[in-house]
Amino acid sequence: MINRFNRDQMAARVASDIPEGAYVNLGIGLPTMVANFLPQERDIFLQSENGLLGMGPQPPAGEEDWELINAGKQAVTLRQGGSYFHHGDSFAMMRGGHIDICVLGAFQVSIRGDLANWHTGEAGTIPAVGGAMDLAVGAKQTFVMMELLTKQGDSKLVETCTYPLTGLSCVSRIYTDLAVFSVGSTGASVIEMVDGLSLDNLRKLTGVPLSEFRGEAESRQ
Repeated sequence: MINRFNRDQMAARVASDIPEGAYVNLGIGLPTMVANFLPQERDIFLQSENGLLGMGPQPPAGEEDWELINAGKQAVTLRQGGSYFHHGDSFAMMRGGHIDICVLGAFQVSIRGDLANWHTGEAGTIPAVGGAMDLAVGAKQTFVMMELLTKQGDSKLVETCTYPLTGLSCVSRIYTDLAVFSVGSTGASVIEMVDGLSLDNLRKLTGVPLSEFRGEAESRQ
């Protein structure tokens, strides 16, 4: 039996890889949950593209301040010393290389780290670029948090993206409900996977070549 990571576990796993002192942008959707799992004693500075720095976790139900929201229009909190500023300054921060890590959702990620997360090309759907392109190329590292398979059972980790691209060779890690992957110029490798799942099973599910992760030296290649 395969025990999938639930969304809280996925968010907690991403949070565990964010180091002290990092400036981090959390994308709309699943990535916003990461804020709830960052240890309060660890100085991590969350930035939102609508003009927030020092963002905290979601407030308890009933205590929301709807003048204080993230880019996904969710109520958030502000840590001591946090600030508000114009979204033009926010995008200058994103484009200028001042974000250490961004965490984004995705429709597809290739084994080389290409990202497709703004449009599936399906007729009638509304494209949603937002700040994803700015973040994907402006952040020092891009992490993706997503479920590994679509509702139809297709892998979102692919050999080559077939959806419109957000950025080329920008993703370094993928956090999913079945496994955590490292991707880049040498292809995809598996950092960890859920209980009950083997590397061979994971290869069959994704349909892409996968190797075992060999450590941080591999992720820098």
